Amino acid sequence: MSTSLEAPAPAVDAAPADPAAAVEHVLTVDCKESPGIVHAVSAFLLEHGCDIIDIKQYGDKAQGHFFMRVHFAAESTGTDQRLRTDDLRRSFAPVAEKWQMDWQLEPHGRKRRVLVMVSKMGHCLNDLLFRARTGDIPVEIVAVVSNHRDQEGLVQWHGIPFFHVPVSRDTKPDAEARLLELVDAFDVELVVLARYMQVLSDELSAKLAGKTINIHHSFLPSFKGAKPYHQAYERGVKTVGATAHYVNAELDEGPIISQQVIEVDHTYTADDLVAVGRDAECVALRNAVRWHCEGRILLLGNRTVILR
Repeated sequence: MSTSLEAPAPAVDAAPADPAAAVEHVLTVDCKESPGIVHAVSAFLLEHGCDIIDIKQYGDKAQGHFFMRVHFAAESTGTDQRLRTDDLRRSFAPVAEKWQMDWQLEPHGRKRRVLVMVSKMGHCLNDLLFRARTGDIPVEIVAVVSNHRDQEGLVQWHGIPFFHVPVSRDTKPDAEARLLELVDAFDVELVVLARYMQVLSDELSAKLAGKTINIHHSFLPSFKGAKPYHQAYERGVKTVGATAHYVNAELDEGPIISQQVIEVDHTYTADDLVAVGRDAECVALRNAVRWHCEGRILLLGNRTVILR
């Protein structure tokens, strides 16, 4: 992921600096595999008075590609944290250029600005709203967009702007243009389709590539269309699951981020399968959003590398 795709950090009220306090950051690296990369990154951190808290790395031998995520604490310089972050970025740039890295360096725990899209079913939306409110996932949900009004009250209770954008065959281009306006207006870094039951156009998918996550049941390509869990019940399925993935032009076939599978048996009714499916969808989507916002996901073609 290159720094050219970084969204600007939201404004943070400056607090009095504590010279003794360490400032934690996360560095992610994506580059061609080559001897010396770990040494180069470690040497940079040592040179700049940083202490590694956690490090994950993966080298894909078949593709000749290397990935790394480093969570580290930097000595405070007694200045605003934003200035410290900017200084680290400037200092690391020559290292990244030498090794031809795509990279990001962000303050640890920075909340990403998220726009959630939903239709009628609110279980995934409700889970994300609760976890954002309690700080369980590092996100700020800045807006919710829906083609129905079913979840308007829930969203307003959380004090978040709700936008009703109806979609029909004739109005779809205007609806997608409105969505892009909201993405720009709210400085959105991630769009989450929390059971949004409309297919995004190829053009919109391309514009939001790498910053849109979708969730669907894992029966696909079986049991398409309405009431998939009822179709699964009629076939006597033994597992229920959900898949969270990045959106691309291939319907429901973008790079997979997170999956959940739950065993069921003949005693489960169709309604039981729906309930189990809701739970699986919430967990898979929550994990995908968490890992994306913590800088743990790197793309390798149509696959994801998740440095947990």
